[in-house]
Amino acid sequence: MKLDFHTHGKLAKRLPFSTEYTDWLFCEAKNAGLDALCLTEHFNTLQFDELYGYLMKTGRNEGDTLVLENGLRIFPGMETDIAEGGHILTLGAAETILELNRRLEPHKEPGNFLPFHDLMALFREYDVLVGAAHPYRAGGHIPQLPEEELRKLDFLDLNGKDVAENRSRAEQLTCSLGRLLGRPVVAGSDTHQAVQYGCVATVFPEDIRDIHELYRQMKAGAYHIDISGQAAFQVKTAGILKRALKEIHALGGDYVEILTGTSGRKEKLNSSPSCDRLKAVI
Repeated sequence: MKLDFHTHGKLAKRLPFSTEYTDWLFCEAKNAGLDALCLTEHFNTLQFDELYGYLMKTGRNEGDTLVLENGLRIFPGMETDIAEGGHILTLGAAETILELNRRLEPHKEPGNFLPFHDLMALFREYDVLVGAAHPYRAGGHIPQLPEEELRKLDFLDLNGKDVAENRSRAEQLTCSLGRLLGRPVVAGSDTHQAVQYGCVATVFPEDIRDIHELYRQMKAGAYHIDISGQAAFQVKTAGILKRALKEIHALGGDYVEILTGTSGRKEKLNSSPSCDRLKAVI
């Protein structure tokens, strides 16, 4: 099972949720060779509940996952800001993630983010896995937290954006922290759109459908990390594309139509255009 541990289902947190865009994204994830992904959407993204409501309606339940029409397996999740600076990933059943998101409603704006200790106390009330997203990203302070606090984490994220910027630094720092804490390091692309899928991935020997088995194999080291030789190009291109599409939206255009050629019409999940159209746009 080729799994991306850190992905998003929208182009940007402040843009409206689009079923067409999300369908297109997940079709492209499958086309990029992924079997599964963790949907770690920002906890304060616009229409968070509608995104998950749509996936729960269109996907079928298998353990803790949602399986889409094209066979892509979704591990529901969330990415949450902490007061100290930094982001925390959470994985669990869709209903659990939605309940946690509702409980975090008072803490979704800067100045109201929960401190790491309080956020972990909340998460540990639930059956979830919790990890540190891109712990060495500029502006974050996760590595400066007390070691006894960091040991409450289940895993660390070797992030595709950081790998693309400086692979040796990202691997050395993240893996060193993982060894210090005795926690597995897994890879996630951190993508908001299709070009970035596959820049990094975590590969398990078999399909997994619940977070307990996922964590068992993570702790056993029964996986390897794939890093694309084109990771830097993929991430740079994805960033350019994201900025361009956001500008199209700001100017009143339809960025979804630009990508998919649907003119706003809903397409089936297994009939989205391939990345060839996206490359043509670039």
